[in-house]
Amino acid sequence: MLELYITLAFEFFKTGLFAIGGGLATIPFLKEMSDVYGWFDIDTLSMMIGISESTPGPMGINMSTYVGFNTAGILGALISTLSIVAPSIIIITIIAHYLKEFKKLTIVQEIFAGIKPAVIAFIIAAVLDLFISTLLHADAGLSLSFFNIPNIIIFAILLVVYTRFPKIHPIFIILIAALCGVIFSL
Repeated sequence: MLELYITLAFEFFKTGLFAIGGGLATIPFLKEMSDVYGWFDIDTLSMMIGISESTPGPMGINMSTYVGFNTAGILGALISTLSIVAPSIIIITIIAHYLKEFKKLTIVQEIFAGIKPAVIAFIIAAVLDLFISTLLHADAGLSLSFFNIPNIIIFAILLVVYTRFPKIHPIFIILIAALCGVIFSL
């Protein structure tokens, strides 16, 4: 069990250190954890994203807590949560100490200019992967069952609602999605 705790700590520390750009930037790291350790599958990752987006708190922290709890109980949740926030705390403490000098450095500005496209690429790749896995059944072959019809209908409904009412609050979109999910599960 100690090895599992160490692995959780390492993986989520690494995620917290390199997932620059917020909660969505953690998705590629979580997908890799799924592939390497089998702690959850892509459907569970999709569910975690939905739950993390609709519950209070930062998305990455919510997902790390979920993975830690499902993998190693309460102590696993605590370890993964603390591990994902530790890099931010360390870096912010250092930056706060040297803030005025730090933000003026050309190298720092260049580093962040280079990181931005990489973060966007990771997020787009993760979103495309989730989009495909949510709307398609890749293992079904080329047939009508290839398409996840209920999810496509929910997606279409939400797309129409959001394009017709672009100022609608995201909470209402989440509630509509949850209602559609309940209706299709009956």
